[in-house]
Amino acid sequence: MNKCTERLYNGIVKENPTFVQMLGMCPTLAVTSAAINGAGMGLATTCILVMSNLVISILRKVIPDKVRIPSFIVIIASFVTIIQFLMQAYLPSLNASLGIYIPLIVVNCIILGRAESYASKNKPLPSIFDGLGMGLGFTIGLTVIGAFRELIGKGCVFGYQVLGEGNILQGKQGVLKGIGDVFGLYTPITIFVLAPGAFFVLAFLVAFINKRNAKKLAASKDSVQVSCKPEACAGCANIMCAGKKLEKSPISEVNDVESNDKKSNEENKER
Repeated sequence: MNKCTERLYNGIVKENPTFVQMLGMCPTLAVTSAAINGAGMGLATTCILVMSNLVISILRKVIPDKVRIPSFIVIIASFVTIIQFLMQAYLPSLNASLGIYIPLIVVNCIILGRAESYASKNKPLPSIFDGLGMGLGFTIGLTVIGAFRELIGKGCVFGYQVLGEGNILQGKQGVLKGIGDVFGLYTPITIFVLAPGAFFVLAFLVAFINKRNAKKLAASKDSVQVSCKPEACAGCANIMCAGKKLEKSPISEVNDVESNDKKSNEENKER
């Protein structure tokens, strides 16, 4: 199950299709005017990813290599049709909000990409978790973007008024009512629920994530270079390291080069 857990982690965090790989930008920018729309599109895509990955993985040795892409599209389109009929029957309002973007899941690069790069080359169980991880990562990305756009542009999230006049805290008593009155002063910025708002929110979130990752990478490099010096190993409190980090650090590579040069010079002198 370690491989399955790794696929979940990669899809949600390490290889998030929205914030890391920047895939599926058309529905990401188009349907995230509200958090419920983003969650609905993400969950629909997750179901299709899991089912299509399962079927493609089972048939990976049966489908001829020359017609694999058309075969993948037929399988994906079949599941998209099923999901669309279910949404029309049980979630008509959400289906109307998403509109044409439900049928367009057929050509979503996330689904076809996972079918080609992973499901067609791996066993069914890891393929299921790969689809689940990518789908949940896509769902989280769309829901977060939709929540920010809805909160800033309308003052509400999932239909609950949080900012602006008439927010849910204004009906409370005491301190909560005072906080609600402060929140009631907020004026929604309607551009964030329009098309340009999607670009603004996505840009801010991606910039924040990249900045955080850059700081983590810099901190990890600094910690290795500062703590893992030859003279520091004797007083190191990390008994589990035993010089392993020193062996992998750039400083150790320089020391190895210098020691090799010294050895070659000594051998040349002896000759």
